[in-house]
Amino acid sequence: MIYETVAAVDMGSNSFRLQVGRVVDDQIYPLDSLKAPVRLASGLTADKMLDAAAQQRAIDALRLFGERLRGLDQGAVRAVATNALRVAKNAADFLPRAEEALGFPIEIIAGREEARLIYIGASHALPSAPHKRLVVDIGGGSTEFIIGKRHEPLMMESLYMGCVSYSLRFFPDRKIDKKRLREAQIAAAKEIELIAHEYQSLGWKEAVGSSGSARAIADVLELNGLNPNGESGITRVGLDKLCSLLIKAGSAEALDLPGVKTDRLPVLPGGVAIMSAIFEELDIERMTYSDGALRQGVLYDLLGRFHHHDMRDATVAQFRRRYQVERDQVERVEAVALSALAQLSGGEAGEDDVHFLTWAARLHEIGISIAHNAYHKHGAYILTYADMPGFSKKDQARLAMLVLGHRGKLEKLSSLPSSDSAWRLIFCLRLAVLLNRTRDDRDLPAWQVTPAANGFLVEVDAQWLKANPWTAAALTEESGVWKQIGRPYQVRPLVAGG
Repeated sequence: MIYETVAAVDMGSNSFRLQVGRVVDDQIYPLDSLKAPVRLASGLTADKMLDAAAQQRAIDALRLFGERLRGLDQGAVRAVATNALRVAKNAADFLPRAEEALGFPIEIIAGREEARLIYIGASHALPSAPHKRLVVDIGGGSTEFIIGKRHEPLMMESLYMGCVSYSLRFFPDRKIDKKRLREAQIAAAKEIELIAHEYQSLGWKEAVGSSGSARAIADVLELNGLNPNGESGITRVGLDKLCSLLIKAGSAEALDLPGVKTDRLPVLPGGVAIMSAIFEELDIERMTYSDGALRQGVLYDLLGRFHHHDMRDATVAQFRRRYQVERDQVERVEAVALSALAQLSGGEAGEDDVHFLTWAARLHEIGISIAHNAYHKHGAYILTYADMPGFSKKDQARLAMLVLGHRGKLEKLSSLPSSDSAWRLIFCLRLAVLLNRTRDDRDLPAWQVTPAANGFLVEVDAQWLKANPWTAAALTEESGVWKQIGRPYQVRPLVAGG
């Protein structure tokens, strides 16, 4: 479905932002935006627990956003959470409350997925250019580095350093002196050093900053004439002058310069220290600014899904190539699995279920590249921990669970709620694998499946079952696997005309 109005929620470590846009052809025009300075990262305790005060600030902001989003379809809204919830140990407990307040599902995205979306947003806000660009986004808890060309990211990385976390770590009382600032710069430089060689080898012609820290620094430098020759954006000379002024003032609050918004002052020192280290380690002299960032990237990625340019499909195809999946076999499995799902749902399977079953069928054998023994476990491990552009961590976990469940005993999935539609997808995938166990193009028998009370009825051509005792025995064994977890699974011959 294509929507006229779409919305993105960016639950950053410093601020929460809502962007509502109107879709016209392949462009998104802003309709409304909201910002809430939640400072989620400042609520992370030493043992990485999100404290009650930060949780409440987040809930209050999400309720505000939820009111604006009321009435929009679920498919028209995408909410993503970044570093603070990536590292919070109690994120799983907080998420249901957050989703209830917002009224929409929330995805916790990986660092490189955040980087990909940031680049998409930044590139759509910049003039078209044929050269490579480096986009840097200093967030509250992480900083993303992306080299890309036009709208295509080529290299992506996310480092665990941000304006909130560094301000709290190096300037806990908000006091700034030369020693503290240098310590923050050195700490950031050590992180950047890990990626500097690879990035400089690929190279770029233009450096671009996005999001709040880059905008705040650029505003201060421009409005106060700190850049040489009246240059715009961020320059190394201007940054050095700003660092000297911060040290002289003793705190960001005491910095008597126009251009710094009050809500940005507490995290400005951390942002300046990280930006200085970026300029130094990557040998940057000047950086321009893009108004596009994560939330705009989320919107354009959502638009791509509407037009069937879903990044998740591209990622699945890339994984099939990387792990040398046998194409003919997964296509056979996919066809049978989707047919089974259509029968079980009366032809009205949900779009998400169709997507996940398709992806699971295409990737269910990637673990064979490691070892055939327990390959479903290897595949699930890869899907759990690999960088998968377009997929949230929740999406990856669901996909990994389907691959893990496509063979072997089912007790390992005992934590899955009995009402979850994933059970139906697992059944479809297991049946498809079982019916295609010969791994060739011989004709399959006539077969059909129907839902039973908390279980399934499988009917297969009677003559075929007699002629294929190996598969008939496997179907009987499969019935026992499902009965062990309390789900009826009946196999009976399908009699012609019956």
